[in-house]
Amino acid sequence: MAKPRPVRGATDNRESTRFGLAEREADGDWLDAREDIDGAAPPLRTTVTVERPKTILTRNQSPDIPFDRSVNPYRGCEHGCIYCFARPTHAWHDLSPGLDFETKLFAKPDAPHLLRATLGKRGYVCQPIAFGTNTDPYQPIEATWKITRGCIEVLAECDHPITITTKSDRVTRDIDLLGPMAAKGLAAVMLSVTSLDPKVARTVEPRAPHPERRLAALVKLREAGIPTFVSLSPVIPQITDHEIEHIMERAAQAGAIGCFYLPVRLPYEVAPLFRAWLDAHFPDRAAKVMATIQSIRGGRDNDPNFHSRMRGEGPWAALLRTRFAIAARRHGLDRPFPPLRRDLFRPPAGAQGELF
Repeated sequence: MAKPRPVRGATDNRESTRFGLAEREADGDWLDAREDIDGAAPPLRTTVTVERPKTILTRNQSPDIPFDRSVNPYRGCEHGCIYCFARPTHAWHDLSPGLDFETKLFAKPDAPHLLRATLGKRGYVCQPIAFGTNTDPYQPIEATWKITRGCIEVLAECDHPITITTKSDRVTRDIDLLGPMAAKGLAAVMLSVTSLDPKVARTVEPRAPHPERRLAALVKLREAGIPTFVSLSPVIPQITDHEIEHIMERAAQAGAIGCFYLPVRLPYEVAPLFRAWLDAHFPDRAAKVMATIQSIRGGRDNDPNFHSRMRGEGPWAALLRTRFAIAARRHGLDRPFPPLRRDLFRPPAGAQGELF
C-alpha cells in the first residue's frame, strides 16, 4: 500500500495512517437513497486518515452563531455538497477543497476519550455542545467508525446537553441515546432539507440521503420525543428558492417544531467550485444565479461580515425573509430553538482521576 500523502504542518499528535484504501461502492444507505431516481451516485476512492488531536472541543466567539462550542468527529465529508462552506478547511492540509474534501477524509477516534477528559476538568462550565457545525457527523463513514455515537454516549452518561445538525437519516440509529436525553431536555436535532426535487438534490448533494428519507427520519425522531427542526440552508436563488413553502409544509407534516434558513454562502474556494458546478449543471441560468447571489452579498460572491452574512441584504434577501416568515406562521414553524437544560450536568465518572 502506498504511503499516505503527508499532512502539511503535522505534529506528533496526528497519525498519518490510512484506513480502507479501496474502490468503494456507495454503501447501502446511498443505494437506497437513490432508488427510483436515476441510479446510485458514482463510487469514489475514499481514504480515511486517523487524526490524533490533543483536544476535541472547538470554541466559538462569533456573535451571530448560537453556540459557543462544538465537536467535529471528522474532517471532510462524503456527501459532496457543492455549497459546503467547510471545503476551504481542506486546503490547510495541502488538499483540494474539491474532490479531496469528499474523498480524503480524517477521523478522530480519540474524540470520546478527549471529550470525557474535557468534561471532567475542574472548572468546566456546561453549555450545549453542537455537532455538525463543520462537516456532517452522520456521513457514511460513521457507520463504521461510530465516533459520533461514542461522543453521545459520553454526553448521555453525564447529562450534558447536545444539538445535532445533519442531512442524514443515520441519526435515527442513535435514538436509543437521544430519546432519553431529550426526555430530560438535553437534546435537539436539526435536519437539513434543501430540496425535495430528487434530481436537484442529487446534483447539489450527490451522496447525501434522499430528501424523503430525511423527512422519514424526522417522523421517527419526533415519535421518539426528540425536538427536531428543519434547516432549508442554503437557499440557492433560481435553483431551490421556489421550494421554500413546500419544504416547510412537508416539514410541518412530518412533525418539525421549527425551521431555519440561510442564503447560500460562497467563501474562499467555494465560489469558483460553485461557478464551475453551475456552468456544468445549470448553464441556462448560471449568470442569473450569480447575479442574484451578488445582489444579496453587496456585489460580491460572498459577504464575510458578522450578522449580514447570515441574512443577506437588498430586495431579494428581504423578499426571502418575508416569504419564510409567512410560511413559518402558516405552518406553526415560527418557534425558537428550545433551551436545553444545563443544571443536570455532572462530570463523567472517574474523570477527575484521569487528571492526575
